[in-house]
Amino acid sequence: MVRVAIIGAGGYSGAELVGLLLAHPDATVVGLFGSARREGAGSGPAAFSDGWPRFRGSMDLPVRATDVAAVAALEPDAVFLATPHEASLELAPTLAARGLRVFDLSGSFRLKDASLYPTFYAFDHHEPEWLARAVYGLPELFRADIKTADLVAVPGCYPTSAILPLAPLVRAGALRLDAAGRPMRPIIDATSGVSGAGRTPSTRTLFCEVSQQAYGVLKHRHTPEIDAYAGAPVVFTPHLGPYDRGILSTIHVELADGWNYARVGNALRDAYSGERFVRFCPSGVWPAVNDVAGTNFCDLAFAVDEPFGHLVMASALDNLVKGAAGQAVQCMNIRLGLDEAAGLPGLAPARSVTR
Repeated sequence: MVRVAIIGAGGYSGAELVGLLLAHPDATVVGLFGSARREGAGSGPAAFSDGWPRFRGSMDLPVRATDVAAVAALEPDAVFLATPHEASLELAPTLAARGLRVFDLSGSFRLKDASLYPTFYAFDHHEPEWLARAVYGLPELFRADIKTADLVAVPGCYPTSAILPLAPLVRAGALRLDAAGRPMRPIIDATSGVSGAGRTPSTRTLFCEVSQQAYGVLKHRHTPEIDAYAGAPVVFTPHLGPYDRGILSTIHVELADGWNYARVGNALRDAYSGERFVRFCPSGVWPAVNDVAGTNFCDLAFAVDEPFGHLVMASALDNLVKGAAGQAVQCMNIRLGLDEAAGLPGLAPARSVTR
């Protein structure tokens, strides 16, 4: 059995990891640790199930204060970091340097350009060596690199929903160029469920306050991540949606001459025809968050206004599964030579993130 430790077990992504790994046929959770901000430092619950009662009787390990030596002493085959960005920045290189395979769900190692971190993450990045060595953990595009990685930077939920539809088209030259010869920027409007904001309460995520609302306009930290891995600069506008989990992204692309519905479909299907977790909706059917909630799927659909050369794509995924914990487990499976789909939900019923 693969031995797994989770740091940051008290948040939504940490709890989702526990649920997935409990169902994993080849993995066992040997240690749970708190993030730098919350649980495990004397103020949190003694047992994981105290904070997440739905796990009572199935995962009652204590959530311990994070200590690198204590994590290493468990001899885990994989360590998941569901921690704040600054905590991952300190923990990931230290753990990886000890020979542990690290899967970081934060944004600390997703961007290759260290100069972007002060602007988009409000800290200076002081680990250039590990920033260069980290592999972006989007299996459908970087599977070969993940197989040998010591540090996997698991993608953000919004970027996953945007990069999967866009990257094959950018690589194929489908974007129209402007007068200066630059690709015209795709426009992405994406809405996430409230769990994407994390478990720390704020006024806008209260039950009586939550509403459909744009935020982070023209400055969201996921913009450079999408730019880098989709392969072209984009206009990205995130929204908070009044539901608990899921992301729906609508993407507009101005197509280059010669691109039509059939050519777009061929490019996307050539890229993903063998992928287990990318699904194409039937003709006339558009992705919905309810259809992917609790699963590791990303659903895709598209339409082309051919007289104007305008493409509209939509994608849906569960921000806590394919957008976080599920994708991390998928990367672990690849890295450790397991069945890539092991422990990952397919046609599972929607599950609440609440207790």
